Order: sequence, then C-alpha cells, then structure tokens
Amino acid sequence: MKAVVYTKYGPPEVAQLMEVEKPKPGDNEVLLKVYASTVNRTDAGFRSAEYFISRFWSGLLKPKYPILGCEFAGIIEETGKSVTTFQKGDKVFGYNDKTCGGHGEYLTIAENDAITFLPKNLTFEEAAPITEGAHYALNNIKAAKVTGGQNVLVYGATGAIGSAAVQLLKYFGAMVTAVCNTQHVNLVKSLGADVVIDYQNQDFTKTAIKFDFIFDAVGKSSFGKCKPLLTQKGIYISTELGKNAENLYYALTTPVFGGKKVLFPIPTISKEDVIFLKELVEKGLYKPVIDRKYTLEQITDAYQYVESGQKTGNVVIKISE
Repeated sequence: MKAVVYTKYGPPEVAQLMEVEKPKPGDNEVLLKVYASTVNRTDAGFRSAEYFISRFWSGLLKPKYPILGCEFAGIIEETGKSVTTFQKGDKVFGYNDKTCGGHGEYLTIAENDAITFLPKNLTFEEAAPITEGAHYALNNIKAAKVTGGQNVLVYGATGAIGSAAVQLLKYFGAMVTAVCNTQHVNLVKSLGADVVIDYQNQDFTKTAIKFDFIFDAVGKSSFGKCKPLLTQKGIYISTELGKNAENLYYALTTPVFGGKKVLFPIPTISKEDVIFLKELVEKGLYKPVIDRKYTLEQITDAYQYVESGQKTGNVVIKISE
C-alpha cells in the first residue's frame, strides 16, 4: 500500500511517500481502507519533535510509528475475530494519536478505541477533521468546568482548535468572545461567537468584559497579558507551553493561592468523546471548518501550509477516491 513514512524527526521533507506492507488486524482490531485524513498540529508536532517532550510518546531517538495521520475516515475492510461492534463495509471515522496511520491507504485500530460510525450525510472528507481540534477544545473546556452563562474568551478562534472551541462553548451555554483577524470576523460570527474582537483593529486586552475562562487556542498570548481580564477565580489555559515553559510552572503554582490560575491539562480522547462529537455534528451543533484539501502526494505542501500559521480550521488529505 502507499503511505507517507518518516524515519527521523525534522522538517516536512522527512515525510516521504512510499510503498509499505499492508497491516493486518489483531483479534480486537479492525482494518479500514482510509479515504481521508488530515494534517494538523499533532502530526506536525510529532514529525518535527520541536518540543523534545513529544518524544516520550513518539520515540526518544527515532519515531516508533513511522506513519503519521491521527485523524481518519474510511470503510471497514476486515475485522478481527473478537470484534463485535463493526463489520465489513461499515463507514467509520476517528482519532488515533498513539500509533496513528491515517497517512496511509490502510490502518488498523482497536474497536474500543476512538472510532465510531460516520455521521449521517457526511462525506469522508467532511468527517475526517471532526476530532483533532475538537478533542483538544473539549478537554480544556471540561478542565475549566465551564457552565452555562459564564463569560469565555477564545484567542485564536479560526484554527482547528479555536473554531471547534467556539462551537462547543456555545453548546455548553457560555457567552463567547472570540479574537481573530479582520478577514475572519464573519466566519467566527457564523460559528456562534457572541462578541468578535478583530485584533488588527482592537487590542483585546482593553475589553471591559471579565472572563471566567480564557482559552488561548494558538498559544500566542500569555497568562500575564490575560490575567487582568480574568474574574477573581478565573482560569487561563493555553495550547502551548509558553515562553520558557512558563505555563507548566504557573499550572503548578497558581492553584495553590486560590485565585486566578493556569491549568495545563493533558489531552485524552475516548470512544465516548468521538460519539459525542458525532451526535453534535448530526444535530448541526458542530461543524469542523475546512480550509484546504491536498492529496497524499502533496503531503509536504500540506505540512508547509499547516506550519505557515495561515491555516483556517483544518487541512484535509484525500487518500482514496
């Protein structure tokens, strides 16, 4: 089968398209033909190993799992003898940041992992980007214990995580203020944001609103800058470590004092999370934003675009017609 393989950490060019052996499912696994995947921050982070800490998951000296692609959508081709949930021909989608595999024509995954049936009326390319940004957003929303009526600010509301966060926060009943650039104001309004701040024309730190939760979905702000905007017991979460890994330090120290604090939750995803997101999609309450589509042969271009900082929402990889 064709797959994009990386055998060392580095720039986009280390990911090379080649022929590899088709995987075989274990007793509790399914083999699926992949029709669509994505290139996202998770894939780029594992490939580059820019943050050395990522190697504790992906391999200290070289990648343990040479085919990236944590998001996938496709059709079940074969099931292990113990599998009861799925059968051959089922259309499915899901997320796997343990062994990945989405950047290949076939992958295997355990039936009890983060995989479920394709949402009604969605194509594979529409379903593939449901999980990555949304599960990061969902983890942080849960960690902040957001409740209906709270004021929440999302900084970086147009990325995969930020655009998902705006929609999920509205589902949980929050009043959402979203920060984005001029070009994307209308998009962010369409996602449900109550207030949109165009950072090219307004300093978001000058707003008079006080927030119960500030979510920096792109890691380009800081606790110090956002702290004056928080309520007395407000919470700040960033998707990045921050300057000199300050967010890890603040996450250890600020909760001790009982006031404004930083959290740094470790993201997880379960089958229940994927089913939850599927149900939101089917109810029209969440829709992943898609920016561009590339083929497997264009994987280097896709990585370069994702890492350019210009991406809006998700970048989809078309693998099979």
